[in-house]
Amino acid sequence: MSKKLGALDYHSNGRKGKIEVIATKPCQTAADLSLAYSPGVAEPCLAIQQNPDDAYKYTAKGNLVAVVSNGTAVLGLGNLGALAGKPVMEGKGILFKRFADIDVFDIELNTENPDEIIKAVQLLEPTFGGINLEDIKAPECFYIEEELKKTMNIPVFHDDQHGTAIISSAALLNALQLVGKKIEDIRIVVNGAGASANSCAKLAIALGVKPNNMIMCDTKGVIYKGRVEGMNKYKELFAADTPFRTLEEAAHGADVLFGLSVKGAFTPEMVRSMAPNPIIFAMANPDPEISPEEAHAVRGDVIIATGRSDYPNQVNNVLGFPFIFRGALDVRATAINEEMKLAAVHALARLAQEEVPDSVSKAYGNEKFTFGPNYIIPKPFDPRVLLHVAPAIAQAAMESGVARQPIEDMAKYIEQLECSQGRSKEIMRSIINKAKSDPKKVVFPEGDNEKILRAAQTLVEEGIAQPILVGDRKKIQQKMDDLNLDLDVPIVDPTESEHTEEYAEELYRLRQRKGITSSESSRIMRRKSRTHFGTMMVHKGHADALLGGIDTHYPETIRPALEVLGKQAGLSSVHGLYMMVFKKGVYFLADTTVTIDPTAEELAETAILAAEKVAMLDVEPRIAMLSFSNFGSVEHPHASKVKRAVELVKERAPHLVIEGEMQADTAVVPELLDGFTFSKLKAPANVLIFPDLNSGNICYKLLRRLGGAEAIGPILMGMNKPVHVMQRGDDVNDIVNMAAIAVVDAQNP
Repeated sequence: MSKKLGALDYHSNGRKGKIEVIATKPCQTAADLSLAYSPGVAEPCLAIQQNPDDAYKYTAKGNLVAVVSNGTAVLGLGNLGALAGKPVMEGKGILFKRFADIDVFDIELNTENPDEIIKAVQLLEPTFGGINLEDIKAPECFYIEEELKKTMNIPVFHDDQHGTAIISSAALLNALQLVGKKIEDIRIVVNGAGASANSCAKLAIALGVKPNNMIMCDTKGVIYKGRVEGMNKYKELFAADTPFRTLEEAAHGADVLFGLSVKGAFTPEMVRSMAPNPIIFAMANPDPEISPEEAHAVRGDVIIATGRSDYPNQVNNVLGFPFIFRGALDVRATAINEEMKLAAVHALARLAQEEVPDSVSKAYGNEKFTFGPNYIIPKPFDPRVLLHVAPAIAQAAMESGVARQPIEDMAKYIEQLECSQGRSKEIMRSIINKAKSDPKKVVFPEGDNEKILRAAQTLVEEGIAQPILVGDRKKIQQKMDDLNLDLDVPIVDPTESEHTEEYAEELYRLRQRKGITSSESSRIMRRKSRTHFGTMMVHKGHADALLGGIDTHYPETIRPALEVLGKQAGLSSVHGLYMMVFKKGVYFLADTTVTIDPTAEELAETAILAAEKVAMLDVEPRIAMLSFSNFGSVEHPHASKVKRAVELVKERAPHLVIEGEMQADTAVVPELLDGFTFSKLKAPANVLIFPDLNSGNICYKLLRRLGGAEAIGPILMGMNKPVHVMQRGDDVNDIVNMAAIAVVDAQNP
């Protein structure tokens, strides 16, 4: 139930759905309007009339794909209809955008008549550069794709068929290499006869599997020559001349089992009966035909892949379709043909055999990947997939004669692809996976808050942190029941905890000369301040970090933290840092929340602490100390303060790349920065240090509300132990992100 709530929140929070249309040209003035629409728009219209290929030059056609469905085979849920399938199609759109920067319109057609679908898609050809068919049931999907490929002059690709086939075929080649078997010698059993099974079988034969060595099964058993029941012309292609009639019989002695069917279809007995060094691809989702644990319990020599991300060797279609269309669009291909599919297979197979860079390991919690039984296919978040698959597709399109705009310099094309990859959203995923590598105990003083409880569920399910909830035990348990949360985490009630008196005595010891009495200390711990209680847990080592503030004002979290934990020795203050995530990059802003009017010393502290925190998050810091002055252009005490802070940082941390005092646009605009050749900043700054709280706080809030940035923070810097403060409007995702940062902070004491 909790996962259901989280999914519904994800799709409904903020702007509804998952996609929006954003203008790529200015439309702010009358002159802009006259160019965007009448009369200026007439010029590209006339140009396209004269030369239809100019549509790729003057419109979005060349980077626009239609994801088309009628909702008759939505995921594993069956025939939900066109409207209910729309969230999936929108999801496909964001994957296209995220992995290959391809724009998508999702088109849901309210018909089950294949000829109506064909006609509708044909009429869409002027709008799109490619067509991705999705979630259309078999056998109609075969007929629809065949007819569209015959009649259309842009790529048509049914991902349910070919995506799974391409990814699994690449994994198969590598698995066979590991076990020392040749593809032309193996016997393979395909369980399932739908769209993906059909394509997997065809592609395996194209790669070298002998048709006589392939047996396909459906719900009625083996598809054999002469069978009448449940047959169609597409199944007839794989009818085998065999005495086998059941899946159990076919699996005996088989080298490979391909599962594109249902949970539990493969039994331990089947696995036990297979040939030595068996290969099993159990690709049913969300639950495989047999789990890796079950398979390994029977055979120690088995190599197994599934469709799930929580097991090694995930057969994930996202490794294919974004990059296949990227390459096809970039050469204006008229089709995605067999040569291009095979090129994708070999590109993915080769990539899995290359040394995996640290950036990929970091994206998966520092897990090390080496070509072998548990790593036969690249990971979905491997940025190199774009750089391998898209060029391979483009090259195959050119060599097979379907490219209308060949790429002249492939090396330059690969460089352009690399430049298109931003680190905006990846950084948070990298932090989350880093947290998952060594989850820490994070205490939440507002343990009865609904958002906290739902975030705690996510933290546990994803293995990001070990939440500890502080509050009234009965109230928390009642809230969990109301939310249908199955949440097994420690609940600490200060009114009954065995540590309450110990914490009260420690608070009295720390604050007895600062106005607190013994009785007040006891009252604070028992009833008055759960934040004091939580920070004392961190102080005593009963928790590793604290995350609070969802129900309170900012000072109500910082003050107890300072009273109990204090700031790091030698620092004049604590400081606040915000991570601002944009589409094409990430910037860190400080101090945005704590020090109102910092001295030069405090500004220097802020810069050094920010650099340390940014480096901890695996980003190389480039620091700009901001002012209204550019390198002495204005003589004023405020500018001089910033200049002095730069000097102090250079003295104390000479290894840091830092410049200032400088104006904000100079710091982030390459053309302006290039005018100052003496500057140590040779690329735009990513750490911006503000001269006072006014400017920092105003800037981050405007960037968040008007600039479209995702604000992650505030991240407190300079505390003795990890404490971070949430904003009162934070949602569940914000809490999860901040908890991940708190865990990473605790990993680096």
